[in-house]
Amino acid sequence: MDNKAKDVAMQLAEDARQAEWESVSFTAEVFKGNFRWDLIHPFPVQSPEDRKIGDDYLVKVREVLEKHVDPYKIDEQGEYPREALEAMAAIGLFGMKIPKEYGGLGFSVTNYARVLGLIGSYCSNTVTYLSAHQSIGVPQPLREFGTEEQKRKYLPRLARGEISAFALTEPDVGSDPARMTTIATPTEDGKGWILNGDKQWCTNVTDPKTTLIAVLARTPDKELPNGKKVPQISCFVVETAWPGVDRVRRSTFMGLRGIPNGSVTFKDVYVPAENLIGKPGEGLKIALATLNVGRLGLPAAGIGVGMAFVEDARWWITVRQQWGQPVGKHQAIAKMVSNYAAHLFAMKSMVYLTCAFADRKNVDIRLEAAAAKYFCSETLYRILDDYLQVRGGRGYERATSLYERGERPTSVEMAIRDMRVGRIFEGSSQVMHLIMAREALDTHFKLVMPIIQPKPGQKVSKGEAMMKAAGFYSTWLPKLFMPETPHHFEAKHLSEVNRKHLGYAGKTSKLLARRLFATMAKYGPKLEKEQLILGNFVDIGVDLFVMGTTLAYADHLLGENPADTSPQELADLFCREARRRIDANFRAVKSNNNRSYRKVAGQFMEGKFGWLADGSMNPIPPQYRDWEKNDYDHPAQTVGKRKPPEDRKPAAA
Repeated sequence: MDNKAKDVAMQLAEDARQAEWESVSFTAEVFKGNFRWDLIHPFPVQSPEDRKIGDDYLVKVREVLEKHVDPYKIDEQGEYPREALEAMAAIGLFGMKIPKEYGGLGFSVTNYARVLGLIGSYCSNTVTYLSAHQSIGVPQPLREFGTEEQKRKYLPRLARGEISAFALTEPDVGSDPARMTTIATPTEDGKGWILNGDKQWCTNVTDPKTTLIAVLARTPDKELPNGKKVPQISCFVVETAWPGVDRVRRSTFMGLRGIPNGSVTFKDVYVPAENLIGKPGEGLKIALATLNVGRLGLPAAGIGVGMAFVEDARWWITVRQQWGQPVGKHQAIAKMVSNYAAHLFAMKSMVYLTCAFADRKNVDIRLEAAAAKYFCSETLYRILDDYLQVRGGRGYERATSLYERGERPTSVEMAIRDMRVGRIFEGSSQVMHLIMAREALDTHFKLVMPIIQPKPGQKVSKGEAMMKAAGFYSTWLPKLFMPETPHHFEAKHLSEVNRKHLGYAGKTSKLLARRLFATMAKYGPKLEKEQLILGNFVDIGVDLFVMGTTLAYADHLLGENPADTSPQELADLFCREARRRIDANFRAVKSNNNRSYRKVAGQFMEGKFGWLADGSMNPIPPQYRDWEKNDYDHPAQTVGKRKPPEDRKPAAA
């Protein structure tokens, strides 16, 4: 990317960010060296009244799933049953997050997460249908940013079972919306917009029941005081029945084989002005704000997937014998399953704490939600991989194959395929690193950037900015060297070992802030290029956040049932593992191979390692090589240029 394009992309990203922190953020404070135990302890538990609402509804959900959904059949056939969608709509599953006044169930974020957890434990295709519709589809942005007229027009339809999709990604655009080519041009009379462009990987878009799409598109650029133009992204509600909307292709993937994900084109689609969500240019901001809460759907479902194999794992490591004893007695297996349990416990603690924050609206959760999505997707994939290894050949074998020869079926093979996309969906892990790094450095950006990179027309002079920064750092830095006092971290139910973990988290938060500041001083503006170092710091902050939530959750559970010491053991093991990762990340900041990675990657791009492929064959069979003869640069850029095979076209709406 040239410097001009990079500056445009950076400006667009900055404009889309929520500039101010409306409330305190536990994780943001961790990065500033302030481990706010008081924000997460006592652990914010769900009220009995709200919990009963969730308990009663989960009974209905379980009945629908067991009667209408066969996850093995969906995976093998690649089609989702119509009757299941109708049954889910009948009990309101598509309106869980829609307020009651618009026909929805009006669930709390916590109950929504609990439902996704139950469904995720049973069928990943089902939970993807529902979460894509409600977490990132039309309901969430309308709830947050829609007009009353928009809400009354569309939310009741969605609550009754019409499905929505979200269209951001394009053939040549992923996480860089500055390059977006889908254009919405205002009509001369100002009464609407003309939409043109291609979108791909839109979950739910090829389903006949999908009637509404939240579409992000370029609108006229904004001109800055210095004459530069910044792309503007706006968000529209588009009806799939409108002329010019064409759902051209369904995509298939290694997992989630039953989801109707695909490509859609817009050709001269007339969009009424009243279907603009928010104001022109606010689309990316709306998308990011939607994801602040919407991202919790994926880790909530991931918890369910992890929970699904707890009993299977206990049974297997107990009954499976190797060398005269159960395999669970062997240390290598014991390590895998114990880390499975400890990290699942940690996942539950961080997700339900963040859900409680979202319900109470007393904490800014943008960092917590991003951390939950990142940590849970990475952790779940790792523990599923470990459990597949524990299961051996029976883990690699499909559940239906196990069943057909008389063995207990386990779907870990299917789960690992389905959940691999968790590290990509809704912002890849690498993008999560960058997002969290930017938010973690927000205080420093606001103080330092007006000095080293002043913007045209900024309100304060360089001298004033320097005075403000000096005033902050002269009081902030000394605090990072002051020891914590014991009363800061009271947790009367935790063991001495776990209280020491708590003390370590508080002390290490200050060390993180000091090292982060020193690294900023060392690299200056070039720090943005040190993505791996920033990733190391983000991983430290995330582990400190999860340590805090795990210890707070353990203390709560022990208070409810002092006789059950299992939360104590799980918290201790998780914290021990987290401390090892934290120490490794601190070492990686000081000593790493980052320059070698850059050098070797550059040589790879130049084709200097072509000899590595000597003796191989092109993995693309000849009958699929026709894409090389077309007039586009990349095989993904085929929307509207080649007719899909008949069996991959979406069903007629």
